Amino acid sequence: MAGFRIRPYRDEDYEAARDVFATAMSEYAPALCLHVLRQPWALLLLGCAFCLLLASARSLLLPVLALTLLLALGRHVLGCAWRSYIERCLGDDLSDIRRSYMDGPAARFWVAEADGRVVGTVGVRPAGEAGLLALKRMAVRKDYRGRGVATALGRAALGFARQQPGCTAVVLNTIMLQRDARALYERLGFRRERRFVLPTAYGRLANCTVTTYRYDLP
Repeated sequence: MAGFRIRPYRDEDYEAARDVFATAMSEYAPALCLHVLRQPWALLLLGCAFCLLLASARSLLLPVLALTLLLALGRHVLGCAWRSYIERCLGDDLSDIRRSYMDGPAARFWVAEADGRVVGTVGVRPAGEAGLLALKRMAVRKDYRGRGVATALGRAALGFARQQPGCTAVVLNTIMLQRDARALYERLGFRRERRFVLPTAYGRLANCTVTTYRYDLP
């Protein structure tokens, strides 16, 4: 815990907390592009486009340039889609953190503070099923990772859940890009409950898998 402290959210943390989440999530954009590029349909599409251009062109330059432009366009489209997802999150529960997490029953939001600024966030609120709480918006600034900040935030959330009457478990969802996050949750004692492809056209196209974790309270 040296060098930082975990404390409940205050209204003056609003912009900083949103920025921590948005910045952390934006780091997944390059990984998303690579993930989609590795999909069989994407490799087939790029391969066919290259071969067709190569067969019709008199030099190698045109196919290479066209493929480069196609990759750049795909990266731009995926980047826009990911930014749209982040904006939806900011417009959902993070649009009014106090109302979403601090004023309701069985809900709480914490920040990690270090060097006089907010460097991490996490929230807990009812999951929509009796006895379950959802852990949400776990994020830590890149330059403060590896110091135990995320672990401390997770323990604060679990400690709060243990104090809630009738709470039997804490659940959360992660996507395939969040490898470090999954490792953290497993170290905290969460177990994998199920894994599924996001049931949308984009989710199926990008093979966007979601893993649900569960922490059963004693």
